[in-house]
Amino acid sequence: MASPRDIRVAALQALYQLDVRGESDAHDIDLSIDDETLTDNERKKAMDLALAAFRDRGAADRAIKVHAPTWPAHRQPAIDRAILRLAHFEMTSGRVNPKIAVNEAVELCKRFSTEKSPSFVNAVLDKILKRVLSAQADAPESGPAEAPEAK
Repeated sequence: MASPRDIRVAALQALYQLDVRGESDAHDIDLSIDDETLTDNERKKAMDLALAAFRDRGAADRAIKVHAPTWPAHRQPAIDRAILRLAHFEMTSGRVNPKIAVNEAVELCKRFSTEKSPSFVNAVLDKILKRVLSAQADAPESGPAEAPEAK
């Protein structure tokens, strides 16, 4: 049985591939993580998460650009961009506690990206986290909070 982190790693790998291939090739994406074999259900969860984050990439890119204007999505390393998009989606969709999404993103950076990436990703996501938590505090009776987008 795969852990939530294993499913997140597979989702990250799928999101990375979606960024390169596009959604039309989603059926060809390889979801193998290290030596771990995912069940069909776990594979589906990972792919669903990746597709949802991929479809939400515009909102993620806009939110990230607000907090890192000199590093818009097209200038970021592809793996960092995928990690940020995945974390943004998890933070704003209500699927996981936003603080957990930030922590998991930093851990993914440590595992898959450069030495400097964890601090960059943490700084950007910390700013987004403050907006998400503020939005949640302002609207406790509604559903999952969406981070306000810059205009």
